[in-house]
Amino acid sequence: MTTGAPTSTHPARPPRSRLRTVLPLGIAAWLVLEIWLLTLVAGAASGFVVLLLLLAGLVLGAVVIKRAGRRAFRNLNEAFQRGTAPSGGGGNGLMMLSGLLLMLPGLISDAVGLVLLIPPVQKAVSRRAERTFERRLREAGGSLGGAFQQARLRRPDGKVVQGEVLRDEPAGTPEDRRPPLTG
Repeated sequence: MTTGAPTSTHPARPPRSRLRTVLPLGIAAWLVLEIWLLTLVAGAASGFVVLLLLLAGLVLGAVVIKRAGRRAFRNLNEAFQRGTAPSGGGGNGLMMLSGLLLMLPGLISDAVGLVLLIPPVQKAVSRRAERTFERRLREAGGSLGGAFQQARLRRPDGKVVQGEVLRDEPAGTPEDRRPPLTG
């Protein structure tokens, strides 16, 4: 019989990141603000006006997403015909994000979605996101391929797993796998 503090085989949990703490609170505050603004508009105009605004945002968002998807598919198809890799996204990702924001019910998300449709804003946001991504990648120490390689070779507990890939083939020769003749 042993005495003392129980030992755990699991490593200690890393501290909770600041983003994981603040993000749920931010989303809750955003939802409350959206509902409050919709009730203000409904009180000033009518519930029918709010319904029309929400439907207009839904339709406009669907049109924007469809247009961005068509543009992305056209760029991919042209690059495939040329035999080259597709060029930069051309703002299709931000257009799809703006369409999604327009489709979400609420006035703040609609306003942000409409602002993201403005080309100079798209370029500024795209540059900022690219710089942030590159900086974080440099801070992580290496390239994206190196990060995938590490994730593939290590288990969550930090142990390295060595192995090889085997093809799954049925046993026997091709003649053994033929169905029997019935006659």
